[in-house]
Amino acid sequence: MSENDISKIVFESALKVHQVLGPGLLESAYEECLFYELKKHNLKIEKQKQLPLVYEDVKLDAGYRIDIIIENKFIVEIKSVEALNDVHLAQLLTYLRLSNCKLGLLINFNVNLLKNGVKRVINGTL
Repeated sequence: MSENDISKIVFESALKVHQVLGPGLLESAYEECLFYELKKHNLKIEKQKQLPLVYEDVKLDAGYRIDIIIENKFIVEIKSVEALNDVHLAQLLTYLRLSNCKLGLLINFNVNLLKNGVKRVINGTL
């Protein structure tokens, strides 16, 4: 399954979660519900996957945790904030780079229309 196919599944699943829950909840609530929806698609998914930082050939536990990773090639970073900003984008770009994933979605559930809270992010370092 391609990253684009996964992206479509994630967006449609996130849309369903947003329609049911609406804005205003904690990130953890959206993460649990999105994880539940994604499991229905028989994808290999993990949540809160620890991501080590490699520095000078040494693996360091820097406390990075990917919200959701799908098929070891697509990352979903979930937010519930007033507005997405550059640091949220930088976070996802860092996760994409460190994991060698090509594509991810940054999803802010704290919006009236979910399409206004979704950013598709491409890892340009590959």
